[in-house]
Amino acid sequence: DDPNCAIGETWIDKPSLPVAEVWAYRQLSLYGWTAQRMLADTISIEEKLVLFWHNHFVTGDIDDPRYIYTYSKTLRDNAFGNFREFTKAISIDPAMLRYLNNNQNIATAPNENFARELVELFTVGKGDLVGPGDYTNYTEGDIQAMAKILTGWTDTGWFAQDNTPVGAEFNPSDHDNGDKQLSNRFGNAVIQGAGIDEYKNLIDVIFQQPACAKYICTKLYRWFVADRISDDAQVNVIEPLAQLMIDNDYEVLPVLEVLFNSDHFFSASANGCIIKSPIDFWIGMIRQFEMELTDAGDAALYEQTKEIFYGSNLLDMKYYKPPNVAGWKAYYQEPGLHRIWINSVSLPKRNQYAYKAMNSGFEFGNTLLFCDPLKIVAKMDNPEDPNLVISEFGLLLLPHPLSTGQIDVLKETLIPGLPDFEWTVEYAEYAVDPTNEDLAIPVRAKLKKMLTVLTGMGEYQIM
Repeated sequence: DDPNCAIGETWIDKPSLPVAEVWAYRQLSLYGWTAQRMLADTISIEEKLVLFWHNHFVTGDIDDPRYIYTYSKTLRDNAFGNFREFTKAISIDPAMLRYLNNNQNIATAPNENFARELVELFTVGKGDLVGPGDYTNYTEGDIQAMAKILTGWTDTGWFAQDNTPVGAEFNPSDHDNGDKQLSNRFGNAVIQGAGIDEYKNLIDVIFQQPACAKYICTKLYRWFVADRISDDAQVNVIEPLAQLMIDNDYEVLPVLEVLFNSDHFFSASANGCIIKSPIDFWIGMIRQFEMELTDAGDAALYEQTKEIFYGSNLLDMKYYKPPNVAGWKAYYQEPGLHRIWINSVSLPKRNQYAYKAMNSGFEFGNTLLFCDPLKIVAKMDNPEDPNLVISEFGLLLLPHPLSTGQIDVLKETLIPGLPDFEWTVEYAEYAVDPTNEDLAIPVRAKLKKMLTVLTGMGEYQIM
């Protein structure tokens, strides 16, 4: 029912309509597109990294779908690039301008919202209070000066019903053209009036402070490795990564390459340290179990991806809707951090979703998203050995190999009270004629029963 956008066309460059239902459908389309990218991602960290930046350069409460898409594109275009240049791009992203009120920041009435978050959350971090209005990395006077530097920008295209593009616009008459003095935290730098480029000059000065590299490398470590940072990791991992980032002029990719190829990243101390976020839980479950729709048409995919977002939301994490400018609490609120994802409400729901995935599947209208473990077992080296089948599922789903005791418990679920050869014979008969459902049904049922127990283990919630 969108007269500006025919079926099969994109709406990202089409005029809006004064109809809330159309906005809602465009948003659901965006959610579906995002979820499909996560589900279809190859052996890559792209989508995980985009989500990291979404949690870092937070926007929320933005209702115009074209603004959300433009913001998403800013994240994707810069995810692997230069942190300093990324900060410049996000500073005039229309969603960010509106979210943190910098579109209302003018010379005659400076608004400090974005200036504060630029240093406190996006670049150097707050640091400890060392005096009145003076933190380790900036002062209140710096916030006031930066707000003036950032004056004059506004967003364009907000719910525009004409061809006005979504973008950012600089209005010289709204900009404070005077010189702005920063504190000793930034080398007592003076930012002179430079009009449209003045915000870039400010960001260049901010990034002369080494705290920028240490701050973002700490956040990357918490996102990809562990939420708890030991003294050893601080000295031997994060600080060298921060120096590497500085040496590479704030390029992100070299830091990620070194981190992901390090012995520390693959060490036991850094394995299984993070509780899965709701999005990790949902996307991981669907991908690991190679879950497919009985009808893979566009309508079915739309319903599936919409449901993924609803499911994640019920577990307290909704893409494009972080609770506040600091992001999701699991990534900053001490002492719980990632443990915040698990509580008396969310854990039963997670177990319920996993149980449903292993048994009835998820119904979307006339389609079914379901798991067929026989597809996974068929790819194993020796599917006729129940011990190896269980062990390989453990390696697929858990951060650490199963213990002998755990394998025994799971085997009692797979073939209760029976010797191993009973599974060997039954699976071999099925393998000879895999299209015979009379043979497939009992083997599949045994696997699903075992996997229901496996996904109910506490270890399934960590990665």
